[in-house]
Amino acid sequence: AADVIADIDSGKLPFRDSVFSQIWLVHVIEHVADVIGTVEELHRIAQPGARIVIETPHYTDFSSFCDPTHRWHLNSFSFRYFTEQGTFSYYSDSRMREHRIHVKLLRLWKLLGFEFAVNRSRAFRKFWEYYLCYIIRGKAIVFEFEVVK
Repeated sequence: AADVIADIDSGKLPFRDSVFSQIWLVHVIEHVADVIGTVEELHRIAQPGARIVIETPHYTDFSSFCDPTHRWHLNSFSFRYFTEQGTFSYYSDSRMREHRIHVKLLRLWKLLGFEFAVNRSRAFRKFWEYYLCYIIRGKAIVFEFEVVK
């Protein structure tokens, strides 16, 4: 009972510019052919100030690599290309403001408080991504962005 069926990899979704106030991609971005092109297309159809929410497996989770349809294996820094924290912002002119990044960890690590620590402090999340994520594996990441136009 979908209202619209479209191929996200076609390059252009069948929507006018700046039409949506919220866009949710839940376990979709890891399947697309072009992550940058897909985010640019989401940016195009989003209103200024719109919320874009993207959930994807963390690259250290078993599910990231066991599904042969996954083309991309992402971490909590993968979308910095589109934010003011991005050091490679020349890849795209589309801009978003990072509203929230929430890393979900496996149950054991959540119970031991690591999920709280990873999400409480950007510095600790960076330390975890660089040094600990292969031991204290991630499960999924939820990105929430505000579209800047």
